[in-house]
Amino acid sequence: MKHAGPSTLARIAPLLEELRVRPALRERRPGVFSLGSRAFLHFHDDPRGIFADVRLADAFVRRPVTTRSQQADLLEEIDACLSSVESRTLDRGRRGTRRRPRGPSGAPRR
Repeated sequence: MKHAGPSTLARIAPLLEELRVRPALRERRPGVFSLGSRAFLHFHDDPRGIFADVRLADAFVRRPVTTRSQQADLLEEIDACLSSVESRTLDRGRRGTRRRPRGPSGAPRR
């Protein structure tokens, strides 16, 4: 299965525009997105249709994106994944904040 070329990317232009408005994703090349420093999403052209390889966990999974319905399903999965990533990032940030020492009653010391 070959990587999607310009004509295939033109067929999924509305999907690409939707992806480009997500600030966590960076488009390194047309149709190739990263999340942070890791590859996250790219597209393939196949006689059976257009497919996306997306890293939803530790490994890439392949999803069909030929139809608008399939594209909407992919966007839902990506948004859930991005929400999870953002949530973990916020949790890490909260753990690193300093708190005022508390007394035996649990109230902050003055």
